[in-house]
Amino acid sequence: MTTSISSSNFASGTKPRPLLRASLGFVAVAVVLGLFGDFEITTLDPWIEIKRMAIGATTPDFSATEDLWQAVVNTVAFAILGVALGNALGFPLALVFKFRAVRAGCAFIRAIHELFWALIFLQVFGLTPLTGMLAIAIPYAGIFAKVYSEILEESDPAPLLALPKGTSSITTFMFVRMPDAWVHFKTYALYRLECGLRSSAVLGFVGLPTIGFHLESAFSQGKYSEVAALLIIFYVIIATIRKWVHSRLIPVYILLALLVIPWGGEFSSSNILRFITHDILPHPLHVADTIDMTTLAALGSWLSTMWNEQAVPGIIATVILTQVALVGSGALTLLFFPLISPKFFNTFGRTTGHIFLVILRSTPEYVLALICLLMWGPSMLPAAVALALHNGAIIGHLIGRYTEDMTLRPDQPRGLNLYAYDVLPRLYPQFLAFLFYRWEVIMRETAILGILGIATLGFYIDSAFADLRFDRALFLIIITAVLNICIDSLSRFIRGRLRLKTTADVV
Repeated sequence: MTTSISSSNFASGTKPRPLLRASLGFVAVAVVLGLFGDFEITTLDPWIEIKRMAIGATTPDFSATEDLWQAVVNTVAFAILGVALGNALGFPLALVFKFRAVRAGCAFIRAIHELFWALIFLQVFGLTPLTGMLAIAIPYAGIFAKVYSEILEESDPAPLLALPKGTSSITTFMFVRMPDAWVHFKTYALYRLECGLRSSAVLGFVGLPTIGFHLESAFSQGKYSEVAALLIIFYVIIATIRKWVHSRLIPVYILLALLVIPWGGEFSSSNILRFITHDILPHPLHVADTIDMTTLAALGSWLSTMWNEQAVPGIIATVILTQVALVGSGALTLLFFPLISPKFFNTFGRTTGHIFLVILRSTPEYVLALICLLMWGPSMLPAAVALALHNGAIIGHLIGRYTEDMTLRPDQPRGLNLYAYDVLPRLYPQFLAFLFYRWEVIMRETAILGILGIATLGFYIDSAFADLRFDRALFLIIITAVLNICIDSLSRFIRGRLRLKTTADVV
């Protein structure tokens, strides 16, 4: 989730020294943790695979994928329906977000990645469209609730002061707060649809008939021309989203999505009941006839084993990868944002930079990691590079747009001096605010990359699902959610201490 930052700069109360100390502290932590991670290149000759990928990228084959356009339609349909349902659920939650129970519930559901939700719903509803819709809608509802509540809280208070005494809360909300927030709602919903398209594509990796399903197949077979064709189509959809998505057409798109989506598949209420009442219970509980001291002792042993053998190693690997990826994202952001800035490049250069950043931020992290994995072999390195490229491109795009309205002195320096002594110091608070805001997101993405074989929490969760040990999977998913909530809380604390305030003016 990405939001604009209020005009907090060095001149308005944020001092450079605390920001510098915080930055150096995070770099130091990442370096120390990185010493304990596995960041080796394990392939004997990565250039062979790089060459094959380069040839495939220059020779896209749009005819290689069977049912290509149906996969494209499914990807868009899942995204539209999932985001629409998430929006419908999230808006009423935003109205009651001030209640602690609502905030906690929303924090929990958004802390679980869409791919994990998909793995859960697969056991309940099977390989049906409902699985894909809910996998997107549930975490997005928590995200919508949080962002919409921030929009409403940070709306301009001046109109409220002008209201006559006795104005009802409903009238105030409908005719004062909503008109002020509506533009921000629409902007954020559009951004979330872009995220939904990436989520929809990734759901193909668990078997749903989206672009991701064909991408995984093409990658596994080394058909890089087919991969290139699929990614080009996906980039075009993302890049043109503001051209084909209009608020008046949303009801039409929802109706069309409901009509074209493949509604095949079956699920039974008995399977749902068994999953809820039996499969997800810890093993000692669902094999015991009664709850006695022996059962409780077995439960304690089960929890201890799960914690020591899977949760702790998974947490350590997840934290290491997250911190390295976070610092890497920051470093690449500082390299990327000048690419689209009029302060550093002409129109042609900025257009090239925009295309480059669109490709990086549009490519799902899972796909980027898979590409790096094929080149360098299994380790933390492919995941760290993938996360850094994706998130660095997102934040770099946002920071680069800030420079468009930046006023420079008549005697401004040029080149590197302009970057180091004028532009960067003025943008640094915004840069850190965005980076810390993405911290939780990077943690969520780190966990799911374990599905590629990296020993994060996601690795153990995927293994549990593969072995049909749903009790273990649920335990580890809860651990993952709690870890994400802790990181989110720490991020808010640090932003508060550094006076890095975010608003919900989403771009």
